Amino acid sequence: MKRNKNIDATSLKASYELRVRFNETDPLGIVWHGNYIKYFEDGREAFGRKYNITYLDVNSYGYVTPIVKSECEHKLPLKYGEKAIVEVTYINTAAAKMIFQYEIKNEKGQVVCIGETTQVFVDMKGELSLNSPIFYEEWKKEHKIG
Repeated sequence: MKRNKNIDATSLKASYELRVRFNETDPLGIVWHGNYIKYFEDGREAFGRKYNITYLDVNSYGYVTPIVKSECEHKLPLKYGEKAIVEVTYINTAAAKMIFQYEIKNEKGQVVCIGETTQVFVDMKGELSLNSPIFYEEWKKEHKIG
């Protein structure tokens, strides 16, 4: 997975702390690989709350933002009871989509997982938006993006 080199001090970032629950692990007490995508979503929701672009905010403008691409690379395991931090970085693009990169670190600060998701804008009729919606362009201006 290539990591975006355009991340700088002005990139929008958020973080979310989690504690691994028993039901998120396999019989060996290690987080089941599919749960990392859920952790990415928890991070995206924290990002949305921080920067006023939650799923409900987007929906209020008549859009949904389905994920069309997700990538996840596992580096180290997380185990039941451990704490971790999901760090989310918004990646700016001129296209009508939202890209987020993720880094999950354990309590020791070691990277356990990295990933990226891409979301597009679809209106309530199910039509893919080829241009960024007006509210999204205004959001980007408000946060001095692009």
